[in-house]
Amino acid sequence: MTPGLEAAELPADAIEVGRIADAWGIKGWFKVLSHSANPEALFASKTWFLLPTEKGPKTFAGVVKLSVKEAKLHSGTVVASAHQVDDRTAAEVLRGSRIFVARSSFPPAEKDEYYWVDLIGLEVINREGIALGTVKELLSTGAQTVLVMDFLQDGKNQERMIPFVAIYIDDVDLKARRILVDWQPEF
Repeated sequence: MTPGLEAAELPADAIEVGRIADAWGIKGWFKVLSHSANPEALFASKTWFLLPTEKGPKTFAGVVKLSVKEAKLHSGTVVASAHQVDDRTAAEVLRGSRIFVARSSFPPAEKDEYYWVDLIGLEVINREGIALGTVKELLSTGAQTVLVMDFLQDGKNQERMIPFVAIYIDDVDLKARRILVDWQPEF
């Protein structure tokens, strides 16, 4: 175990939100590659759980807990500091680590806003009641977000995409795990 890092259990509702890219500066700060264009979950949580990189040398084993002092945007990049990391050498140990936070620590979404992780696995149905597929991922194209769905056709797995914009999305019901859309199967 690396000095200063505390062994921990990954929370049952843990969501991977990013990776530590590299050390930043000499005072223990590090750069973070967020999995989201809007890294609110990183900023809201003061406790991050790290798993070591899958590639390259392992500098620690198992899950460790990091107590975040500060996380912020700096020149378009997320940078952070933690209580257990006080110099560049300690920050370099974290390079490549996967960052998880408890879903329960995410800030509440605003009206008509959704965390991508909450949309994955939802069934997509059109106004006529035709099942169009299950959301497997979302893509950010810059101008909009796109739902990527899996569906079965003639015994083969297929993929369908629908822009996640108000003109096509009628309703998102997280409790019923369903998205109602104005979209036809042949599109």
